[in-house]
Amino acid sequence: MTLPDGWRPMEATDIAAVSAISDAVHGPFTEDAEIYAERLALYPAGCFVLERQERISGYLITHPWHGATPPPLNRRVGAMPADADCYYLHDLALLPEARGCGAGRAATDCALRAARAAGQDVILLTAVGGAEAFWKRQGFAAIAGRRDDAGKASYGEESVLMRRLVCAGGPDRL
Repeated sequence: MTLPDGWRPMEATDIAAVSAISDAVHGPFTEDAEIYAERLALYPAGCFVLERQERISGYLITHPWHGATPPPLNRRVGAMPADADCYYLHDLALLPEARGCGAGRAATDCALRAARAAGQDVILLTAVGGAEAFWKRQGFAAIAGRRDDAGKASYGEESVLMRRLVCAGGPDRL
């Protein structure tokens, strides 16, 4: 899979930088380094870092999943589901110097390519901390009428479960 400029596959040696970026960007929604290490070990094809000027300034973690319930925040998943029915964009974090230059759109492109490679045609994510507007600009739409109590308990009451069709150019309005 060809990656957008600056993005490369994540390596185990990147976990400390990924964890530090998460702490800096996500505040109460940060996860422990062991969670990132587990996702990388379980599904390396969905883990990427943004490297600019020989420094990691962002990361993206995606993987196959079940659409019914997002994986709980800061908890190990144990294994990727063998019968996945969607692709999950678990986490995107960009340091301030990586924002406003197209890195978010490039990360979305990485996620779309990874979902296609995994044979999935729907990507789900949980927007937190006011990120819903950013994800709408990336072609995601809130899932109307969906009350996800388990997700809200993990991601916060203001979290929004969103989806996008992989091959669609615009928001999925289902």
